[in-house]
Amino acid sequence: MRFEFIADRPSKVKVFLKSHEISKGLLSKIKFKGGGIWVNGVERNAIHMLEIGDKVEVEIPNETPHETLTPVLFDLDILYEDDHFLVLNKPYGYASIPSMNHTSTIANFIKGYYVKNQYPNQRVHIVTRLDRDTSGVMLFAKHGYAHARLDKQLQRKTIEKRYYALVHGKGKLEQKGEIIAPIARDEDSIITRRVHQSGKYAHTSYEIVEQFGDIYLVDIRLHTGRTHQIRVHFAHIGFPLLGDDLYGGSLDYGIERQALHCHRLVFTNPYLGEELVIESPLPDDFERVRQTLKPNI
Repeated sequence: MRFEFIADRPSKVKVFLKSHEISKGLLSKIKFKGGGIWVNGVERNAIHMLEIGDKVEVEIPNETPHETLTPVLFDLDILYEDDHFLVLNKPYGYASIPSMNHTSTIANFIKGYYVKNQYPNQRVHIVTRLDRDTSGVMLFAKHGYAHARLDKQLQRKTIEKRYYALVHGKGKLEQKGEIIAPIARDEDSIITRRVHQSGKYAHTSYEIVEQFGDIYLVDIRLHTGRTHQIRVHFAHIGFPLLGDDLYGGSLDYGIERQALHCHRLVFTNPYLGEELVIESPLPDDFERVRQTLKPNI
């Protein structure tokens, strides 16, 4: 895959390319694994001095796929795709990556899609991962350079993810709220988390979208990314997610998993130079609850 840039200042090629988020590791792959660098049509090395206005072309070699990741054909609901990124509407019930307990995962499905379409790069790069029983928008980079550029956005916290959750509890849930409470591992479990002063800082914002008696559909934004953060924070304030029996959620409303759905993703596509907003509709199990229960007027 070839990329073009115009030098905007005198510098060495490697320094200029670093400003475009091409790392030392990627430069090494370009040098030793079939790539190349050209300046004004002439092949050059990474220490060549650029002048303002020079055209720099970089050929990034195709990546070898993960041989241990088995491709699995699956009917994917793709919300967006171009040469660099793919955004999936993930169904619940599937883990993001394989493990001892999960061998038919979203990563397997994406690999199957790449193989079926004979894409030159068949290595799966997950940018935003979702838990097995969380549905919604999930972002993939289609090559390592694209992944590196989005990692920078993740570090700068400029990628926005918003979630819908159905929560249930007694008492009054304020229309808007900020939940700021540290999250730590449970003392007696390697899976569950808890709010505890020994934990790491965690911040969740929410706003009520609809109310059905003591059940609420809330729109959530994460400011930090702790394990089980939404589930732990809402359980902590007395409004656990429907279906989330791990944290005390009710199983009485036909939801068979934690009622959590990533409905909106906002990121900057660096190759288009524009912000992309990708949205996913409410999943069927959320809609069934909404249709069954009468919203408060």
